[in-house]
Amino acid sequence: MKKTGNFKRFLSGSLCIMLIAAMAPLTIGCDDKEESSSASVSESSTADIISVGEGQTSFDFTVTHKDGSQKQYEVSTDKTTVGEALLDAELISGDDGDYGLYVKTVDGETLDFDTDGYYWSFLINGEYAQTGVDMTDIEDGKTYEFKAEKG
Repeated sequence: MKKTGNFKRFLSGSLCIMLIAAMAPLTIGCDDKEESSSASVSESSTADIISVGEGQTSFDFTVTHKDGSQKQYEVSTDKTTVGEALLDAELISGDDGDYGLYVKTVDGETLDFDTDGYYWSFLINGEYAQTGVDMTDIEDGKTYEFKAEKG
């Protein structure tokens, strides 16, 4: 299964930030006080990448939920569009409309703009997509994301 360079850079950068954050308490407050011989350092784990689907093509897919939490997937498929692959993997659902698939539910979370003002935005390589998910061909090296946003 392929991993994209952008995802590896993201993961590497995230690990670096976590390491710096974990080391910060050890460098602050060095004084003449006696130190405890058993320092407690909490370990933080990186988000697990969940593999879904089957097929010859794979791509990275991230979901940013309304509460800010994220889930990362590696989607394998023989479908040609991102929308087909995500529907097949049961990661998204919605209604067909005049402009294509209107995504209402992603990774089990349903957003309703009419009641709470939130909607799902679709991004490619961190940029807002210029096509709907059901019209976006899967391209090697691209990462795809649905992000909950307030309108």
